[in-house]
Amino acid sequence: MLSILALGFAVGLQHAFEADHLAAVASLSARAKAVRDVVLHGLTWGLGHALTLLLLAGGVFLVGAAIPEAWASRLEFAVGVMLVGLGAHALWRLWRDRVHVHVHTHGDATAHVHLHSHRDSDAHHHAHGFRWRTLLVGLMHGLAGSAALLLLAATRVGEPGWGLAYIAVFGLGSMLGMGALSVALAVPLSASAKRLTALHTALQALIGLATVAIGAGTVAEHW
Repeated sequence: MLSILALGFAVGLQHAFEADHLAAVASLSARAKAVRDVVLHGLTWGLGHALTLLLLAGGVFLVGAAIPEAWASRLEFAVGVMLVGLGAHALWRLWRDRVHVHVHTHGDATAHVHLHSHRDSDAHHHAHGFRWRTLLVGLMHGLAGSAALLLLAATRVGEPGWGLAYIAVFGLGSMLGMGALSVALAVPLSASAKRLTALHTALQALIGLATVAIGAGTVAEHW
């Protein structure tokens, strides 16, 4: 059983690297300027994901029922809609910030070009609150993935207690995996936010477009 639990943890780590998970966390943390903020988004997503798995999949496993395939498909469809919304919102924030060019000269008559945006002055203040929206996104992802996890757990363990343990280590693995992945995501976002406004804007636009594309693909698949 220990080897099966270790496998569950490893599968949880891998699960965090799925494209729709990364797209969701990236779009939620695209405006973050510090590595810590991005990592906290990733860990909060993982917490919501793990909580749903334990409550829903664990409960279903204990009563010996199965999540209907039609329900699982509808949940995946809802995740696709959510991703389209997250990506569109990231792109809307870029438009709202309205990045523009300022050119000015110093005493030596040399022209200097700077990029500025109209980002709200209280954005930094809001970055320190609990990331409820990220938690809700994680909860939704957990709902969509619970059917497949339940099937996997049921084929590997025979007792409800071990099934819950498998789900728990899977959730922990996905949480830590997303935390580690967030570090890799945070480095370019943080570095570009401090000095390279154009690059930071381009990264945010790329994240928004990719999230919309992944969400649209999920919606089409489960239409």
